Amino acid sequence: MCLVINSLFPITNYFSYGHHQYHCVRHGDNRDFPFQELYLGDNHEKKSTDALFQFLYDNVFEEDEDVLLVNYRLSTDIALFKTSRGLEGKYIDYFSAVVNRKLLCVGPLVADVKKDDDEEEKYSDIMEWLSKKNQHSTVYISFGNEYFLSKPKIEEIAKGLELCDANFIWVIRFPLGEEISVEDALPKGFLERVKERGIVISGWAPQARILAHQSTASFVSHCGWSSLNESIYFGVPVIGMPMILTMFIDCRVLVEAGVCVEIVKDENGVYKGEEIAKAIKKVVVESSGEGLRRRAQELSEKMKMEEGQELDEVAESLWQLCLKSKD
Repeated sequence: MCLVINSLFPITNYFSYGHHQYHCVRHGDNRDFPFQELYLGDNHEKKSTDALFQFLYDNVFEEDEDVLLVNYRLSTDIALFKTSRGLEGKYIDYFSAVVNRKLLCVGPLVADVKKDDDEEEKYSDIMEWLSKKNQHSTVYISFGNEYFLSKPKIEEIAKGLELCDANFIWVIRFPLGEEISVEDALPKGFLERVKERGIVISGWAPQARILAHQSTASFVSHCGWSSLNESIYFGVPVIGMPMILTMFIDCRVLVEAGVCVEIVKDENGVYKGEEIAKAIKKVVVESSGEGLRRRAQELSEKMKMEEGQELDEVAESLWQLCLKSKD
């Protein structure tokens, strides 16, 4: 039997929480976590993760069940993960031993940017604006489809963008049913002050096209797994601003890989504009950004090279599983 794991819990999150459960819950010991770069930092991060597990216990699992490892009871043979060995190989090998299952990567599953006349016409203003900017001069900011920024967070990001002096494309989304204009959400006068070097979009943007563009230098992201995969696939380093749940671990996987700078929070777990600006300058303006982009490009090439091999291995394993089920 095969278990397919979607992008809600990347391999490192299964691994991080699963390691604790395997040793503490199953065996009653507390041996050292083997990869110290994967950690939960301040109380905000820990409370967010505790809330997730409490929800799972209240609504999905029994009190004494291993919340993540219980999934592997559904599989007797293999599990598939949306990731690549180039990014998470050492974690995959370790966790495979923990759960005693064969874990296979299906790759990042990112579609290449293809010519689409309708889409190109719809977003021509954005792409034409981006094409006028210098190579690696522009930062893209987006927080996905499911996380909505509060007004204080919007104001701190706006402050950071004013302080950093980098070009930017910022996508802001509001919850369905809330009629809020971009102008009302942003600090007074912000759009006028940054009009020469930035645009703010409400709703949806052609993210893949923006990330694939030569003018894009970095991606300020909430560190959702699909967004991170897409950014690295196109060779764009990440400025991590993780907000909730698994995003903290996701971010630190990329920091460990040398393709991400995590924005520092203050003592209250708040991202301040000054630290946002500092991180953007480090990646977009200063010479340190060149090393990040080089490593992101190297990892991109490795992911693309491995992708076909990984899918071939998945296809062969599934075929053998089908043959086995017939016996």
